[in-house]
Amino acid sequence: MAMPQVHPSGPPARTVAEPTQRPLVEVHDLQKHFVIRRGLRVRAVEKVTFSIARGEIFALVGESGSGKTTVGRTVIGLYRPTGGTVRFDGVDVHSLSGSALYAFKRRAQIIFQDPYASLNPRMTVGEIIGEALDTHRLTRTRKERQERIAELLSVVGLSPEHAGRYPHEFSGGQRQRIGIARALAVDPEFVVADEPISALDVSIQAQVVNLLARLQRERRLTYLFIAHDLSMVRHISDRVGVMYLGRLVETGPTAEVYRQPLHPYTQGLLSAVPIPDPRRERGRQRIPMEGEIPSPINPPSGCPFRTRCPHAKPICAEVEPSLTEVAPDHRVACHLY
Repeated sequence: MAMPQVHPSGPPARTVAEPTQRPLVEVHDLQKHFVIRRGLRVRAVEKVTFSIARGEIFALVGESGSGKTTVGRTVIGLYRPTGGTVRFDGVDVHSLSGSALYAFKRRAQIIFQDPYASLNPRMTVGEIIGEALDTHRLTRTRKERQERIAELLSVVGLSPEHAGRYPHEFSGGQRQRIGIARALAVDPEFVVADEPISALDVSIQAQVVNLLARLQRERRLTYLFIAHDLSMVRHISDRVGVMYLGRLVETGPTAEVYRQPLHPYTQGLLSAVPIPDPRRERGRQRIPMEGEIPSPINPPSGCPFRTRCPHAKPICAEVEPSLTEVAPDHRVACHLY
């Protein structure tokens, strides 16, 4: 299958955001376990640590079941963590209540993966977008509310006349644009984009990514962009974190990670991404990954990737490697380094 290409008039090459005194989002030793039954739990996220600067796009990538979505939903406050902390602008997200929680929900929003399930089929598009305006009392009159809804629809590439229609009347790409408009309604600073293109046709994916990139530039948004499509992440993100079995195995500037992937898992993922040049595609060496992701109910001892790693050593079964900086802002959790 041909990979979607970002249009030349779309987002320019990403540059790492300027560091500030304090990141907007700080995740430290985050854990999230789901109890299935007494004595049995799924360790979906294990001691994940990263930060996101203001105006930056940080991407989380990995295979299905790696814990990416769980991280995103815990960061935004939809899940409570089993351990660790999430701080937004210096404040613990999961300690908020009352007016402080209300204010956080306006500053931070989420775009869900499935545009078919995330929109209420009984509500019109205008009602879906207007609900956020009503909740946060952002418009004073009915006319002002209608004008704001029309403006948001135009911003995401839809017509104001679409406000009176229902979700089932739209394509998947259009529904995702409605979801984006709903998230933008409260003028957030931070957006979790939870695999926003994975449920869309390949021909539509680049359009939605270009839209998200344009909105980020125009509104100085900060994104946590969750995806399993490494080729698309390369075009939109400043930094990237690679997850495996609930853990971060590599983080760094996107260009650096793509130029010199260090972790065997990252190398395997990137070797599977098609190259548009047929000559280079035929000549390159793929790195096969044996087996499947182990169960998060009973993960391997030591390094979680050792059961699929071609470079596994005895120490890998005994000691879990920690994220170690091997180049400026480039960290890897592997005993090879």
